[in-house]
Amino acid sequence: MDQVSAAMAGARVGEAGARWFGGSGAGWGARFDSFEGLGFHAVVSGSAWLLTANGGCVLLERGDVVLVPSGVEHAVSRERRPLREVPLLEMGPQAPPGGRFDVEFVCGAYRLGRGQVHHFLRDLPDVIVAASSRAPELSALISVLLQDLSDEQAGTSVTRTALIDLIAVHTLRAWRSQSAEPADFEVADAQVGQVLRAIHENPQSPWTVQQLSDRAGLSRTAFSRRFAAETGRSPMAYLTAQRLTRGARLLCDTPAPLATIASQVGYSSEFAFANAFRREFGVSPGRYRQEHQRVLGLPAVAAPDAI
Repeated sequence: MDQVSAAMAGARVGEAGARWFGGSGAGWGARFDSFEGLGFHAVVSGSAWLLTANGGCVLLERGDVVLVPSGVEHAVSRERRPLREVPLLEMGPQAPPGGRFDVEFVCGAYRLGRGQVHHFLRDLPDVIVAASSRAPELSALISVLLQDLSDEQAGTSVTRTALIDLIAVHTLRAWRSQSAEPADFEVADAQVGQVLRAIHENPQSPWTVQQLSDRAGLSRTAFSRRFAAETGRSPMAYLTAQRLTRGARLLCDTPAPLATIASQVGYSSEFAFANAFRREFGVSPGRYRQEHQRVLGLPAVAAPDAI
């Protein structure tokens, strides 16, 4: 699993949402508070300014896509003005209404009620702008999302999640190809990258720092230093985060018992998994699963809250 895939797997633990928003008039604008997660806006029609907390502004035209990799505060506005002068947009789902507007957007996000944005996303610029007009596949995905918002049907939660994933990844690819100084999505340190691939592919393996440093062909001290420089975490902390992220996805996507999930992500018992999960996400696995089911409007699956 590459860095982009690992980062998206971590984001996917959050609540997925998408909506239309837009308005008319020179004074129209919409501000978005900071949040833990990843989001994007695609300009469907018209133009507006993208405003950031550091005073930056970029004119957005139809077909432009803004990716906010780590949920920083920002706004879109028909006129250039300080960020704080733009009114907050009321959150919640909204389908495209009839009629014409000066500017229209379609947006999507993963909001992490628990956990943190992957370090790869935090290391990217606060906001990323790509032109879907120069990326046909991205333009097509935005059209599909807009249609999906206009016509609620069975399987909506599945299609929204898939489309948010695809639009985020293709926006990153488009930005990389369109940038004057393309970002490197690969780990600069090849030996650390080799270890990361092993962790991503088999987080359930009983890895030790010695085994990982041997795989990298480095001493434990040199490996730990270089690994932390690339990821911002120690090898064991990174491994734990990968295990628990996979565990969170299994809690959301499957009815598997906690003991089964614990075994699948490398823990010897459900109690060891539950203790580690609570430290990372601030809530028990059973409560986490119940919260996810409540957000999706699914019938609750009995799970012992103690773990």
